[in-house]
Amino acid sequence: MTTSEIILNKVAPIFNKQGYVGTSLTDITKATGLTKGAIYCNFSNKEDLALKSFQLNVKLAITPLFKLVSNQQGSINKLNTITDYQRSYYDLVKDRGGCPMLRAGVDTKFINPLLFQAAQNLSQKFTVGLTTIITEGIHNNEIQPNTDPVQCAKIILSLIEGSSLLAFTHNDPSYINTAMDFIDNSIIKSIRK
Repeated sequence: MTTSEIILNKVAPIFNKQGYVGTSLTDITKATGLTKGAIYCNFSNKEDLALKSFQLNVKLAITPLFKLVSNQQGSINKLNTITDYQRSYYDLVKDRGGCPMLRAGVDTKFINPLLFQAAQNLSQKFTVGLTTIITEGIHNNEIQPNTDPVQCAKIILSLIEGSSLLAFTHNDPSYINTAMDFIDNSIIKSIRK
C-alpha cells in the first residue's frame, strides 16, 4: 500500500464524519502520524486530499450499488436491488460518517467548488441511472408507458437521500427502511405494468 493510500484510508472517514470544512490539518496529521510536509508530498493541498477522500468514500459506499444494479436483468429487479441495498446502507456507512454524496453536497457548496462539483456529478449520475432504468422498463414493457422517467427518478433519489439524512440525524435506520418500503410498495408498484 502506498503512502497516499494509507493517508486516504485514515482520513477519508474523518472528512466524512467531521465535514470537509471541519477537518483541520491537525486532525489529518494526528490521524496519520505524519507531518504536514509528508501529507503535502502526497497531495497538492487540503482540497486535493478532500476530493480523493470523497472518491474513496464513494468507492466504498456507493460504487458497490452501481455494480449490483449493472448485474441485474430487468428494470423492476434493478429498482428492487437499489431499495434492498439502501436498507443495509445505514449499517454500511454509519461508522464512516454517513452518506458521502449527501455530506459533500451540503458541506462544500460554497467553499470547495471542485468537491461540490464531484458530489453534484455523482447525484446527476444517480438520477441519469434511475431515469435510464425506468426508460428501459417502459421500452421493455415492464413499466407503465405514461410514467415520467425523470420525475420518477428524482422522487426516488429524493426519498433515498432524504431518508439517509434523517436516519443519520436521528441515529435511526427506520427512516431509510420506511422510505424504501414506500418506494417498493407505492412507487414501483404503481408504475409496474
